[in-house]
Amino acid sequence: MGVDDMTAKKKATSAPEPKPGVVDDTTIRIVNIVVSTSLEHDIPLEKMAAVLPNTEYNPEQFPGLVIRIKEPKTSALIFSSGKVVCTGARTLEKVDESIAKIIEALKKINIDIKIKPKITVQNVVASGTIGMDLNLNKLAMKLDNTEYEPEQFPGLVYKLNEAKATFLLFSNGKIVCTGTKSKEQVMEAIHKLIAVLQKVK
Repeated sequence: MGVDDMTAKKKATSAPEPKPGVVDDTTIRIVNIVVSTSLEHDIPLEKMAAVLPNTEYNPEQFPGLVIRIKEPKTSALIFSSGKVVCTGARTLEKVDESIAKIIEALKKINIDIKIKPKITVQNVVASGTIGMDLNLNKLAMKLDNTEYEPEQFPGLVYKLNEAKATFLLFSNGKIVCTGTKSKEQVMEAIHKLIAVLQKVK
């Protein structure tokens, strides 16, 4: 590998420095999509737990069965009514793959799902940085809808009602956004957050 190749490789692998208050796909990433769906078929959970690996079923504690999928790395809660809640995917394509793996697994216990399940996104969780140092004590005093107990946890929780989003803010500008239902809503909520933060001097 020549010097030019090494330089190009280094540029490609090193993340750019975030600019204050500027967010895009390099600074904000989707880390979890929670979806619900229905297979429109009764599911014998005891049989599923007995036959399939990577399943957990304790009906005394909880009525749903947990199935862990290795690839893509996701988990799903399956109920006897055929309702499914899937979590852990980072893209809707991975959601579809996970549901397909569940349908494939059900064939092993002679359950043939003929429909294409309709996916409903319940929550999108994103994390990243907004490139701004944050004075969490000041934010806790000046903003409504905040929770901040630094002795217990270093982050501040801020509910931005107009964006229907909840943020976890850290003093170094790192954030986690939850409560939205699409990447577009995530970015819109973060832009509203930045506007609020820039007003708090």
